[in-house]
Formats: sequence, C-alpha cells, structure tokens
Amino acid sequence: MSDAVENQAAEPVQLSLADIQTFVSIIDICSKRGAFEGAELEAIGALRGKTVKFLEASQPTPEEGEPVQQEMDVEPAEADES
Repeated sequence: MSDAVENQAAEPVQLSLADIQTFVSIIDICSKRGAFEGAELEAIGALRGKTVKFLEASQPTPEEGEPVQQEMDVEPAEADES
C-alpha cells in the first residue's frame, strides 16, 4: 500500500453541512433534468425532505449579539408527473 493511500485511510471522514446542502442541490438538479424514473421519485423525495429537515435543525440558533444568518437556499423538489 502506498503512503498516500495509508494517509487517506488514517484520516477521519469529514462531512460538513455545506456538503449535505450540495447533496440536496444535486437531487434538485437531477430531478429537473429527468434523471429519476417515476417509481423512484417518492423515495428520493422522502430522502431529500429528511435531509432538508436535518439541515434546518442543524443550523445554529442566533444568540443575543450575534448576527443572524440567512436561511438556506433550498427549494422544494419538483415531481415529474409524466
């Protein structure tokens, strides 16, 4: 095994809220482009909804004296009704 592979294996996996937000954006883009079949949309929509709720719950609450952050830019997924 090379040193680079060993170093990657030793590093803990990092997943940020921004990474999860990107995941939601990818679902939205794929949905708009018709990448999912009708039978898949319910499961994908449910997973997207749970992910958005997690992101909303994970946002830090503003405390007194701290600037308020803008809400996340997450749009509801459009279901393909064909």
